[in-house]
Amino acid sequence: MTGLDRNQTPKTRPMPQKRTALVASLDIGTSKIACMIARLKPCPPSDALRGRSHAVELIGYSQIQSRGVKAGAVVDLAECEQAVRQAVAEAERMAKVRVESVLLSVSGGRLHGQLIEAASDIRGGAVTSADVSRVTSTGMRHATGAGRTVLHALPVGYALDGVKGIRDPRGMVARQFGVDMNVVTSDATVAKNLMLVVERCHLNVEAMAASPYVAGLSVLTDDEADLGAAVVEMGAGTTTIATYSGGRFVHASGFSVGGHHITMDLARGLSACIADAERIKTLYGTVLTGGSDARELMSVPTTGDNELDVPQVVSRATIVNIVRHRAEEIFEMVRDRLADSPFAAEPKARIVLSGGAAQLTGFPELATQILGRPVRLGRPLGFGRLPNEAKSASFAVPTGLLVYPQYAHLEHVEPRHTRQLRTGTDGYFGKVGRWLREGF
Repeated sequence: MTGLDRNQTPKTRPMPQKRTALVASLDIGTSKIACMIARLKPCPPSDALRGRSHAVELIGYSQIQSRGVKAGAVVDLAECEQAVRQAVAEAERMAKVRVESVLLSVSGGRLHGQLIEAASDIRGGAVTSADVSRVTSTGMRHATGAGRTVLHALPVGYALDGVKGIRDPRGMVARQFGVDMNVVTSDATVAKNLMLVVERCHLNVEAMAASPYVAGLSVLTDDEADLGAAVVEMGAGTTTIATYSGGRFVHASGFSVGGHHITMDLARGLSACIADAERIKTLYGTVLTGGSDARELMSVPTTGDNELDVPQVVSRATIVNIVRHRAEEIFEMVRDRLADSPFAAEPKARIVLSGGAAQLTGFPELATQILGRPVRLGRPLGFGRLPNEAKSASFAVPTGLLVYPQYAHLEHVEPRHTRQLRTGTDGYFGKVGRWLREGF
């Protein structure tokens, strides 16, 4: 295997248009692990979600508390492996199928997207598929720094002799051919250890995808993606952002502050244990202040083993202030990231919040204030038979992973992988382990 191949995480093969397939998604988060198993059935295109060629029929799912993960990265291999095994086993029991490979999300490792322009002279007069692949590979390698690995290499547009906006250049005549592409990278170590956990559960990683990108596939309408939108996926340990423009995914970024930090602030501010702070956040967490908040009092158990300790009494306003302070900081960081992305040039674009942390009361209103744009809470769209608990913003990533294979054909895959798809019986999946062993 050449050095180039190691720059890219595993990529799934494109979905056959007319075939039904069984897929499983695995979202290993900081606070929860979700596993979903679904049947993808060919369906006629809908007006709202044009890009989807298949309907997603959920047949099994699970959600359990995560272990061994911090800020979207594995910190304890054995703990995380046990949790993943449990999540997959629960989903398998419900679906009555065995899972062999999973689609895996990545939210840690400082996700970063770059718009890269690469160009090359055309030798034969007309642009061939080989030219497209060669120039895209060059651009992708250029964007991959030391210790980073490519999650996505998505052509955004092509140019012929400097004329931009070409949709499909193959077969067209030009002296020079160029491609603009969005290359999304993550820390190689983070990606590798997530894969390692899954491999230790005797599962193959069919593909890896950036959390905010797949969240967008789940919660955005086509119109929003066409007009420009940013998806802010708010997890417990990370907040990640995907920007869409002209219907395409053009940028990604992220940072390691999320809902867990709000819990820790509450634990410190109220001298409560973390479990109590989490419960207070879930039940009373809001960033909206009301007139009666100062008068509304609640008792909070203090930390410590002594059962005789008297619970302390705090006002609801105290809780609101702690939550709001951290929420404002998160949205200010989002604002700075968006200002540095192509999103800044999209004045009409809206923002869609997803992820478990986004569900706290008043977050869309606060985000609207700080970001100065219309904000809504995103929920999985166009899924038949989703159980109620999976219809929430916290399931944007695992549901989006189920949609992701339908969009795999848009991505550039390093040529070696494509050949592996056709070799031998173990084909591509047998090579995943080798990719791990050989390193990046």
